[in-house]
Amino acid sequence: MQTLPTRALQRRRSPIAIAAAAALASIALSGALTPAQASSHREAPFITSKPKVDGTDFYMFSSYEPGRAGYVTMVANYLPLQDAYGGPNYFQMDPEAVYDIHIDNNGDANEDLTFRFRFNNNLKGITLPIGGLNVPIPLIQAGAVATPNAAALNVNETFSAQIIRGDRVTGTPAKITNAAGGATLFDKPVDNIGQKTIANYADYAAQHIYNVNIPGCNKPAKMFVGQRKDPFAVNLGGIFDLINIPLADMIDPAKINAVKNTLADKNVTTLELEVHKSCLTHGTEPVIGGWTTASVPSQSVTPTPTMARSGRVVTQNGKGFTQVSRLGMPLVNEVVIGLPDKDKWNYSEPNGDGQFLSYVTNPTLPALFEIAQAAPGTAPTNFPRNDLVTTFLLGLPGINQPAGVVPSEMLRLNTSTPVTPEASQNRLGVAGGDLAGYPNGRRPKDDVVDISLAVVMGGLCFLNGDGNGLGLGTDCKPSAVPLGATTLSVNDNVDQAQQKFFGKFPYLYTPIPGARNPQ
Repeated sequence: MQTLPTRALQRRRSPIAIAAAAALASIALSGALTPAQASSHREAPFITSKPKVDGTDFYMFSSYEPGRAGYVTMVANYLPLQDAYGGPNYFQMDPEAVYDIHIDNNGDANEDLTFRFRFNNNLKGITLPIGGLNVPIPLIQAGAVATPNAAALNVNETFSAQIIRGDRVTGTPAKITNAAGGATLFDKPVDNIGQKTIANYADYAAQHIYNVNIPGCNKPAKMFVGQRKDPFAVNLGGIFDLINIPLADMIDPAKINAVKNTLADKNVTTLELEVHKSCLTHGTEPVIGGWTTASVPSQSVTPTPTMARSGRVVTQNGKGFTQVSRLGMPLVNEVVIGLPDKDKWNYSEPNGDGQFLSYVTNPTLPALFEIAQAAPGTAPTNFPRNDLVTTFLLGLPGINQPAGVVPSEMLRLNTSTPVTPEASQNRLGVAGGDLAGYPNGRRPKDDVVDISLAVVMGGLCFLNGDGNGLGLGTDCKPSAVPLGATTLSVNDNVDQAQQKFFGKFPYLYTPIPGARNPQ
């Protein structure tokens, strides 16, 4: 593959995707396959101070729920590392922030559709008569909760949703409405406080799955916003302790479930939409690209000089908002982007990815892996890493690369690829022969770390052969892959596919309760 045009690269965030791949690969090798699934748990210095707008994962896949053929599910998770018992205020979304899911449906690295979410926290001010005085209670509930906006809820969280066509700043927003009655304000379920407050959380949350009408779309969609069990599985402590996992365990398939999932007892907050593909695609192009962003009032941000140069101001009701979070392919900013540029990356957009190019073409993670594992000579030697550019910035030819694609980092999905039923899904996605899986979109069970690990450590070059069978360039060949065939079997000791999920919308599992009823 030829080197990408400089001008095009300067307009895209391609380096990130590739770097992300490298990071994922290195991390997977380090025993953190699953981390790739949580691209953004506290990944940059600034965002650690604003967890409510910290995007943790983004999924986009053709719905595999029976009877929902032709629909695409988009899942944007926020507010990482939620302890179920974290009361009394729990994990409300930021009413001052703007949460967006962007779709590029013509491959030009700019958004063509934006789905925007805004939140409100409504304090009812419930009081109790105490010694002749009506005194406000200190909790967000005054009794059992079983229905939306129950009388016992002291704080009722609501949200609105819009679609913006064209540029997210200059485009005209239109309200998404409830198909049952046309309301534009939706109730969000309170977090899973515990089984005495909410006896059956699954049934309670299901009452907040809405059939909605999207302006300009002639097919009804589904929407859910609320707390879920964190779907990401990873050994966070071991990974960030200089890959504190033996190399022998990382290349042993028998060790895939040997490491505890650090996030097994954590929840997240999800924003989900299920939209028919005819409402997302453009013309005859079946491939769409997606990413998420979160923005906060500009006056609440004191950017560094690099952030100030790269940040974009979003307008909403005449007010200025600065983007502080971005997430497309998993784990990019967390383990690929260099520490000096992590905040800058969160402030940037796909059409400016060229500024991060060196992180992709010359990734540091494979070298860090060599240092951490005392395993010199294990990193691929083909530079620049054009194999990563193809995989993460352009999409795979014939699988999820749009015609005339502009190099940029985002999650790409070919909506014409036949769906694989849940029971038949291969956790390795395309690498496992399942063309409906990652990196062709991302499903909850896709083990993106293992997949990306293989790619970043040269797996595609090993498969490419000396004859350049995959069209990745003459430098991308087995002799450039020191790990050889072992590269294709590296795993992080945590099996993403073993996590609990539903086989239908909203797919992510019921959140862990803060307390259980006494046995």
